[in-house]
Amino acid sequence: MTEPTLRLDKWLWYARFFKTRSLATKVVTAGKVRVDGTPVSKPSRTISPGCVLTFPQAHDIRVVRVIALAEKRGPASDAQELYEDMTPVREKQPYNPSYEGKGRPTKRDARKLRHDRTSHLE
Repeated sequence: MTEPTLRLDKWLWYARFFKTRSLATKVVTAGKVRVDGTPVSKPSRTISPGCVLTFPQAHDIRVVRVIALAEKRGPASDAQELYEDMTPVREKQPYNPSYEGKGRPTKRDARKLRHDRTSHLE
């Protein structure tokens, strides 16, 4: 018996990683998705349970293992059962770590922050 497969763009949409299927297709077509470590640029690429997908989502890189395939797009609770999230947990840093929330920063403070952010580029 053959293993069930599903188009990559459909699965990304069914699993609710992208709001529309066309957004999922654009990300795949741009070559930003990897299936088992291999870059993919065709949305029609088929995947099956056990595949590991790596793709950008917002400002993060997501790594997920496909656990199941869906037949249609359902609620978010059902979508979370389709994959295992393997994305490394990263501590979120505030946008302005040296600023302590005492109102708006002064011009001098803003210059210092800008300098601190770009000092590693020099």
